[in-house]
Amino acid sequence: MANIIPTTKNILVVAGDPSGDAHAANLITALKAKDPELSVTSIGGVRMQEVSTHFIYNLVSVGAVGFAEPFKNFFLWLKLIRLVRRYLEEKRPGCVIAVDFYGFNHQVLGLAAHRNIPAFYYISPQVWASRPGRAAKIARLVKEVLVIFPFEEELYKKAKANVSFVGHPLLDIVPAPGEKPELPEDNAFRIGILPGSRKSEIARHLPVFVQAFYKIKSVYPNAKAYVFAVPEFPNDKLVPALETIEKYWSRDIEIVREQDYKVRSTMDLAFTCSGTATLENALMGLPMIVAYRMSKFSFAVAKRIVNIQYMSLVNILLKKPVVKELMQEKVNPDALTQEALSLLNNPPRMAAMRKEFLGLRGMLGNPGAAQRAAEKILSHLK
Repeated sequence: MANIIPTTKNILVVAGDPSGDAHAANLITALKAKDPELSVTSIGGVRMQEVSTHFIYNLVSVGAVGFAEPFKNFFLWLKLIRLVRRYLEEKRPGCVIAVDFYGFNHQVLGLAAHRNIPAFYYISPQVWASRPGRAAKIARLVKEVLVIFPFEEELYKKAKANVSFVGHPLLDIVPAPGEKPELPEDNAFRIGILPGSRKSEIARHLPVFVQAFYKIKSVYPNAKAYVFAVPEFPNDKLVPALETIEKYWSRDIEIVREQDYKVRSTMDLAFTCSGTATLENALMGLPMIVAYRMSKFSFAVAKRIVNIQYMSLVNILLKKPVVKELMQEKVNPDALTQEALSLLNNPPRMAAMRKEFLGLRGMLGNPGAAQRAAEKILSHLK
């Protein structure tokens, strides 16, 4: 195998969650813009499928997250690894690009390394939050790590990786906060509900967030909620989680599917599952309460290996508890409502939170992350 020359116009890109799918799609678009002759094969989600030359499997729709859930998809993952192995051996791509999703992607990178196919990691897994030893493993498997947080660069340098900070891709897609109007005089608060992008997250967060919204509505009858849903989950997968209040659905709660943040940027407050959405909210100046529930097994494992003080990217970057974080049993309607009302009833506190958010953009580099990453990758291929 080693004497077969890779086809540099053919590359494989692999992502496994909705945010990775979105950023990988933008990277693929940037790569094709710089080299229209590229043929891109991908494993990921609907966004990558739209811009790829060939698409193997919608891994994003599986929604494997946490420490226990991936084991439930063991046989599927085994099947996909075999598909990847066959693809690498038959097509000999010019490179493999892994986008986040370490659990699956480190196996893909191992297959590529074994076959002398160069690989890159765009959007590194959060090794700074848990299991920092993974940085050294990644360093051995890739030609370059293209990181999106400035502090990651030093971490990978210590692991002897070839690493570049390319900036955060959200800077290209999330609008900067405009002049925020005063809270509505008729208390018609617009409450955003972001329960997560994976099936397990939606199941654990959506009912609780909606119950909290109705408690707010009992105080402010004109309030309305907006559930922000990812393309992977149609309405019929969201609504069953709300069977007890389904009769109120169309009147009080609207499902929003958007990629331009136009609706979300008009929210007054958001209940948000911990993850990329928290950084999106902050970049557009949206006050929020961050919550996360996971299985008892996953939580027990997380407590042993996670070595950071905060769970939300906003607090991690700002190095202080700017947004309220609720975990496990504390993610309940009463606690969420209490925190929400303490914000809605205190406009100066909400304004102070928005002011803290303003400093984040300057910490994340400059727009153009996908273009810079594409340039790095193509320079290696040449």
